[in-house]
Amino acid sequence: MGAGVKPGESRTELGRRAEDAVADYLVVRGFRVLGHNVRLGALELDLVARRGPLVVVVEVRTRGEGSLQGPFESIDAGKRVHLKRAVWRLWREKLRGMREVQRVRIDAAAVRFAGKETWVEYVEGAIE
Repeated sequence: MGAGVKPGESRTELGRRAEDAVADYLVVRGFRVLGHNVRLGALELDLVARRGPLVVVVEVRTRGEGSLQGPFESIDAGKRVHLKRAVWRLWREKLRGMREVQRVRIDAAAVRFAGKETWVEYVEGAIE
């Protein structure tokens, strides 16, 4: 899957590759990806996927090798508030009317690229 960080690659391009890696991870586990970079007014969610009655919202993080902070550590209190607000809006505006959707969970994924390898570390229910 994928290659390491490419010379001259922008943060946006790296983030998109990380989101694609997590989307692939979810599909292999039986999820259907409903959206990438889902915008809800000024709020945005990296990935939204569904498997049966469960919808997961996934915050995707990646960091360069020289980063002082790990990908999960970078989800600070402000980001958690932002995610909860966005998920509430997603529920209110899009999911509440879908009778087959019974719950929404906020997960987090850290993606690391090295050479031709891609690693995805995935935490279910990372943000409550």
